[in-house]
Amino acid sequence: MGTLRAVDIRATMRMALLFAASCVIGLLSVSPGWAHGGVSMDDDVCLLIAGTYRAHFTGYQPEQRASQEFCEDIPEVGRAIIVLDYVDRPLRDMAVDFRIIRDIDNIGNSATYADLGGLEQIEAATIFYEPPKVYKGGTITAQHDFVTSGRYIGILTATHLETGNSVASVFPFAVGKTNYMTYLPAALGIIAVLGGAYYISGRKRGDNSGPTTSSSNEGPPT
Repeated sequence: MGTLRAVDIRATMRMALLFAASCVIGLLSVSPGWAHGGVSMDDDVCLLIAGTYRAHFTGYQPEQRASQEFCEDIPEVGRAIIVLDYVDRPLRDMAVDFRIIRDIDNIGNSATYADLGGLEQIEAATIFYEPPKVYKGGTITAQHDFVTSGRYIGILTATHLETGNSVASVFPFAVGKTNYMTYLPAALGIIAVLGGAYYISGRKRGDNSGPTTSSSNEGPPT
């Protein structure tokens, strides 16, 4: 009976480990990652890159998520606040404009400025636009009420006042789409706990299966 119970526990643990591992693999295959397009992760800080210039990207949804910060993707439909903090000081002397367009052609995370067509197509798809302005304080704050879930593309353009040369950052993002990567730490924790329990139970079974001695009630022959 004890042997059958040990076998049942071992089989259950193996099935649980396989299930947890399949969940993690599914999460990794569904989500492209925390950052994409023109936004990259650098020491857990989202960086928006326009040419050689950088700015921190931080998003908020006060009504839905209180003070929780997010990087690029907007978790829920509704009002969102996007804050861009310049990293490189030359941006403070440039005229910067910021717009959000609908990803009409479903370009996805690989979108580049060339994929967006001409200015006419960009303006037709625009749902938010902040005209060019010099931000001496180094911070841009944009607010928009997203009424539908889906995929969008942000475009930041920085223009040198003297030369007129411009650099742009194109960063696709999603609104109201579940990012399964947020559940990855919990899934890894489950695997670690189940793996540790399986290892310990195996050690105990090994200790209990060692050689045993038996005694006989029969006395020596007379």
